Amino acid sequence: MRTTALVFTVMALAAYGQTRIPVHAHRGARVEMPENTIPAFERAMEVASDWIELDTAVTKDNVVVVSHDPIVNRKFCAGPEGEARIRFLTLDEVKKFDCGAKADPAFPRQKAVPGAWMPTLDESLALLKKGESGFNIEVKSDPKKPDLYPDPASYAKLVVDAIRRHKAEKRVQVQSFDFRIVIEVKKIAPELRLCALYGGMPKDFVEISKEAGGVPYVAPNYILVTKENVAAAHKAGLKVIPWTVNSVEAWDRLIEAGVDEIITDDPAGLIAHLKAKGRR
Repeated sequence: MRTTALVFTVMALAAYGQTRIPVHAHRGARVEMPENTIPAFERAMEVASDWIELDTAVTKDNVVVVSHDPIVNRKFCAGPEGEARIRFLTLDEVKKFDCGAKADPAFPRQKAVPGAWMPTLDESLALLKKGESGFNIEVKSDPKKPDLYPDPASYAKLVVDAIRRHKAEKRVQVQSFDFRIVIEVKKIAPELRLCALYGGMPKDFVEISKEAGGVPYVAPNYILVTKENVAAAHKAGLKVIPWTVNSVEAWDRLIEAGVDEIITDDPAGLIAHLKAKGRR
């Protein structure tokens, strides 16, 4: 029933020359729940986010965990003193960090959820069976800090192996600012949806795609998006997914520019806004 309704909605929008804009919940429903935690991901699913964006790091014993930073961020996570570099900690040691213990003051509506221990990628992907959202996996990596991450080929394999364990190939996107990662993932899993993240000086989106091995999706900082460069990307067969967009004014500007999807900290708010504009 839901699939039929979705097909009807898409057809109806197309008839009016509009398209449905998928929404990515940045680090989960971050405006409401502590970032990169299972409660944040569950909330993102509840509000019908199309994609749930998360970030990865890797433990000393080569387990992919979910964290925006390679060093446990004590601003959000409560845990033992001492070593906090994830690559220097075992999974058992990482699991001592409660990353729902503190609300982020940057998001006044966010509520602490004590007991939300740092999740693994496997634990996050297990949520796929609970809903229809997909996961947008941002593989964090920095060539200038090789001690904090596995080498790109090994890292790519760890992520792809997790995706395949959950038979999630059709329900994930893999993206990174480190194009070495995207290229390595493409080598071993070309069937996956791959995306080049970009946040530097203004650059042609087609060129960004080429530098990342010819991926079909480009995710630029939303400030870089114009109607002209979106049109050029579309002409080249690319899709544009700007990040991270939280205001009505910016949402409207991007909709007018013709972007394909939007990454936001406020998926419920954006979804409501898109419904009001007939884009959901």
